[in-house]
Amino acid sequence: MWHIYRTVSPWKGVRNFIFIQIARYCPVLPVKNWIYRRVLGMKVGKHTAFGLMAMVDVFFPEKITVGENSIIGYNTTILAHEYLIKEYRLGEVVIGENVLVGANTTILPGVTIGDGAVIAAGSVVHKDVAPGAFVGGNPLRELRRSGTEEPQESEI
Repeated sequence: MWHIYRTVSPWKGVRNFIFIQIARYCPVLPVKNWIYRRVLGMKVGKHTAFGLMAMVDVFFPEKITVGENSIIGYNTTILAHEYLIKEYRLGEVVIGENVLVGANTTILPGVTIGDGAVIAAGSVVHKDVAPGAFVGGNPLRELRRSGTEEPQESEI
């Protein structure tokens, strides 16, 4: 972790941290999205909503893309980097259009979430999610595909 400043300026980290904290607490979605787009360099689609306390990567927010009309739930963390003991990983995070990410979810670097996917609250997204899939848990697993039948009351 001490090697972090070989890959990113400490001043970038401080600047991003300040603006991310403002965005995390901001209740006005257009202002929040403006900070993500204009100040942090993220690609954020129209009508996308980040819930209160959502946390985006402090060092590499520009590696995060969120499509139009997606919802990022309360207290979700989106990481584009992982610093490990002897290595680090960087990866683009691409969240498609019309995606719902439940509260308290963690999205790890290098993940693509397809259009129309639903991520259950409290999940750890460590691998790609197919368009229209309904996934959740830790480890992440498919719960149901969008468009499939709902369980009958007798099955519940």
